[in-house]
Amino acid sequence: MRLDRRSFLKSSLAAGAATALPALAGGSAQAQQTVRLRATWWGSQDRAQRTLAVAELFSKTHPGISVIGEPVGGDAYWPKLATQMAGRNIPDVFQLEPNTLPDYSGRGACLDLTKFLPKPLDIEGFGQRMVDLGRVYDNLYGVALGLNSLSMFYDTAMFEKAGLPAPTPDTTWDDYARLVTELNKAVGRPGEYWASPDGSRYHYVFQVWLGQRGKTTFSEDGGIGFTVDDIKEFYTYWQGLRDKKVIVPADVASIDDNSIQNNCLALGKSAIGFTYSNQLVGYQLLIKNKLGIAMVPQAGNGAPSGHFYRPALIWSIGASCKHPEAAAEFISFFVNDIEAGKILGVERGVPMSPKVREAILPNLNPTEQATVAYVNMLEDRVMDYPPPAPIGANEYDRNVFRPVADQLAYGKLTVAEAAEKLVEDAKAVLRKR
Repeated sequence: MRLDRRSFLKSSLAAGAATALPALAGGSAQAQQTVRLRATWWGSQDRAQRTLAVAELFSKTHPGISVIGEPVGGDAYWPKLATQMAGRNIPDVFQLEPNTLPDYSGRGACLDLTKFLPKPLDIEGFGQRMVDLGRVYDNLYGVALGLNSLSMFYDTAMFEKAGLPAPTPDTTWDDYARLVTELNKAVGRPGEYWASPDGSRYHYVFQVWLGQRGKTTFSEDGGIGFTVDDIKEFYTYWQGLRDKKVIVPADVASIDDNSIQNNCLALGKSAIGFTYSNQLVGYQLLIKNKLGIAMVPQAGNGAPSGHFYRPALIWSIGASCKHPEAAAEFISFFVNDIEAGKILGVERGVPMSPKVREAILPNLNPTEQATVAYVNMLEDRVMDYPPPAPIGANEYDRNVFRPVADQLAYGKLTVAEAAEKLVEDAKAVLRKR
């Protein structure tokens, strides 16, 4: 695949447990003293290696700061971060994502970064629209590390083996049901391998579903933006596929803790997986067959796509950080340095900096190019960014959305009971503004 610079990312976007890291430096007033920072993130081993390599690069030109890395896997990250926050021991630099930035900033865990603009935090080149992706109302609580969107990955070899066409941007939910039914007949192995994941477990799949119907997961005031009937319709769709035995069963689906390695696609249990576009790099490292990337199925008949551009991941600075200028300088290097960008590639999303995007283009491998091509393709299809997630949104996913879907899959709840329970439990954990 060959991508020219003009198609790399349209000008509207450009405008608009612990591991010790190498010694890093803060520069400016702190260049002459030793500063110790703690940094934490979740993700694959590949992400950890890239992060460590950027830290080493930073240390070569910024002596004087020691950064201690604390990578954490899967869902264990969030309980640990919450415990650290409660104990006033949150790391100096920590990774968040769109649904958790409003939550943690609302709880007082994040430092407002506005006072570090434009130096040492130089992100004006992102364009105001992109800078604002790290903003919660009037305060800047995070820096977006890359741009992505929701997506569907699929094992191209399985579709070829079945003699079936791969999903396209026009594949509808009805098309998907027929496609995975045929795919399962051709490549499914009872008790071992299925065509599709159980999409009812993924709040972001439901988010797309809602967007196609003119609704959002969260309302402007921080409550839920959907009704019992909305989630009932969603559950009914997936229950129909469950009854046909073309999606992974409950005992396989429930293993997924939001880590790449435990997704049923990466585990070799399904031919398809729902996730975020930047994760194509991490998935491909674990899967022998070539992966394709497509949009989440569409509603058809001219309905909105349900997709939107989002910050793939976010760096924030802990409110209790003793050396915030050093932390801001590290983040600035992370998102602006061209050599750092070449190391990071698009694993954390398409770089926010136009100059970094331009510089890394020639070095992208085919998998990375596919990620960029997907983000480009969405430009004329994406919707507006949805209302900010309220406090409790992370708990909504981890302790409400997935558990209720699992109870439905195990047969402990009917579709109607699960829909009622989801709405009731969601209202209980979300704190309205």
